[in-house]
Amino acid sequence: MKPLIILDRDGVINEDSDEYVKSLAEWIPIPGSIEAIARLSKAGVTVVVATNQSGIGRGLFDLDDLEAMHARLNELVLEQGGELSGIFYCPHAPEDNCHCRKPAPGLLDAIAAELNCDLTGVPLIGDSLRDLQAGLRHHCMPILVRTGKGSLTEKKLVSQPENALQQAAVFDDLARAVDYLLPQLSGTTHE
Repeated sequence: MKPLIILDRDGVINEDSDEYVKSLAEWIPIPGSIEAIARLSKAGVTVVVATNQSGIGRGLFDLDDLEAMHARLNELVLEQGGELSGIFYCPHAPEDNCHCRKPAPGLLDAIAAELNCDLTGVPLIGDSLRDLQAGLRHHCMPILVRTGKGSLTEKKLVSQPENALQQAAVFDDLARAVDYLLPQLSGTTHE
């Protein structure tokens, strides 16, 4: 199987908002992120997205809105010559206590099942503690980006030296993380 990478969406691929990204008009790619995904894909890496979308459960937007955002994301990546192999999302509100809302492992369980692979050592790039915590449950390689909520998350990690996530690699944005990962991912496989 080709090498795999898992990306969070809001704050990693597109701008995040404390008011939620609720529509296609509000979905704005972070500069360089679409090109970074395409670079991974063109290098033979399987790229998937794992994203909490509690705005659906909170009634702030619906599945049609979410599908429009994801269609645009796929379209932009295709325009750059790449492809996303899947977008996995949790539509539940936190109080639903579901199994799929990160940091719970459900989204990553679904990715592992869909791709029939072990996620040990797979890079997971996020901007929040819950992204990285979900990755640790599957022994992924946690990578933090400073975009979105990443700078705040980095400060939390620094203030908790006993935290297992202290060892997470940190990059300014997805493009920089991909610069670092591409040489390592070429020639690796995950089965």
